Amino acid sequence: MSSRTTAASETPVLLEMRNISKTFGAHRALREVRIAVHAGEVHALMGENGAGKSTLTSILCGMLSADAGAEILVDGAVKPIRSPIDARRLGIAIIHQELALADNITVMENMTLGNESACLGFRSRARMRARCEPVLERLGLAWARDRKVGTLSVAEQQMVEIARALMADARVIVMDEPTTSLSLRETDRLFAIVRELRAEGRAVIYISHRMNEIYELADRVSVLRDGAFIGELDRADVTAEKLVAMMVGRDLSTFYTKEGSERVVRDDAPVVLSVDGVGDGGWLGPCSLEIRAGEILGLAGLVGAGRTELARLIYGADRPQTGTVTLSGKPLCLKGPVDAIDAGIAYLTEDRKGLGLLLDMSVHSNINLNVIADDATGATVLNASAGTKRSAQAIAAMNIRVRGPETIVGTLSGGNQQKVLLARLLQRKPRVILLDEPTRGVDVGAKSEIYKIINNLAAEGAAVLVISSELPELIGLSDRILVMREGRIAGEVGGGSGVAISQEAIIGIATGSDAITARA
Repeated sequence: MSSRTTAASETPVLLEMRNISKTFGAHRALREVRIAVHAGEVHALMGENGAGKSTLTSILCGMLSADAGAEILVDGAVKPIRSPIDARRLGIAIIHQELALADNITVMENMTLGNESACLGFRSRARMRARCEPVLERLGLAWARDRKVGTLSVAEQQMVEIARALMADARVIVMDEPTTSLSLRETDRLFAIVRELRAEGRAVIYISHRMNEIYELADRVSVLRDGAFIGELDRADVTAEKLVAMMVGRDLSTFYTKEGSERVVRDDAPVVLSVDGVGDGGWLGPCSLEIRAGEILGLAGLVGAGRTELARLIYGADRPQTGTVTLSGKPLCLKGPVDAIDAGIAYLTEDRKGLGLLLDMSVHSNINLNVIADDATGATVLNASAGTKRSAQAIAAMNIRVRGPETIVGTLSGGNQQKVLLARLLQRKPRVILLDEPTRGVDVGAKSEIYKIINNLAAEGAAVLVISSELPELIGLSDRILVMREGRIAGEVGGGSGVAISQEAIIGIATGSDAITARA
């Protein structure tokens, strides 16, 4: 066991949750869960979507009440937490994945919201500044004190959430998927803050689906599955195999599926998609690439390198100003996504909630959205049975965990939402499939299923482009990988490039350090 883990385990138990159960109607979300967190510890909480992590932390922070018999102890004493105010008074704060800030007021006003400083019955901005400035200076945000939160980047808003927790003198800070929208540099800054919090004796409960973050930060890991506490691992005992087995209850030794797959990309396989010199006439491009039938091509790069922008140009969501896109030897002139869909190109957006799914509509309606016109007879009579059969087949084929096809998509877990979106795209039998961050915000079990879906699509002859910020995922799935830097394709690994696929090679190209090394 590492010295860091030993030190954490020797400190007092700051927070303990015992016999935490929660029932919603007939559904039991939590079953006698227990967790103990020490002072000066980063305690990771892992589990598939729907395992109960959010319910557990919502009870801790007073947003939900537990069933009878539950106990929450702070410093060894049972403390009732009936509301977020109770949690705040006990020094417990949560930083949600969906940040809970008011965009139209300033950073300072957000930090003091509900706890404003008053003088003679009036709000005192001078006192508010005096309270906020030391915390903001520590986090490098002093410049943003009077800026409206809505004008800040996601990373800066996340730092405002941390600042609010520190100003409240929180001793237990829950971070729920904090790096989902952060670049590598921003993630490094967040990690540094987490380490500082640990060094000060605070406890951090860290929720993430990313294994590398758990290795980097966690002193201990607790795992939930189906609302039950499965077990706990010390840092020295943590391996991907152990965590995955605990989370999903099965061995995922062929996690990315490529290793055990019989899929082979033939050298004489026809080129399905050819992109030649495509760009936006400014910063992005010119970019060129080819994808053969049955091939999975990875597209890597740092956040902001232009990966999504290139995919949108290929798909016609944005109009390219230079270059050509050719599908099976036929040049395309795409005026928009409808033309791309008709031509046989599908695009899975990285923002499934904002740009992909209709969250307030049913699974059935979402799956049939792109093909509903095919079910019309005489442009007036809808063959409802065709859509019903289609959605039922898609739910079964994609293993979408849903009570029924009429379930509202917004109520599903992230993994099931992603599979619904994939199911919709595949109804038109596309020849080219562009997948932008296909497993973002998806738990490890759903990731495995999505990897199998992607691999099967390629095995059936589709040309697949995968954009991902998770390098192990990209390496595990792809036959070869192109790397973008500053709006252009800067290099290739795997395939016939002569460069073996590795994280080091990809990062070297993405950051330009490979060129620096070559010149040295």
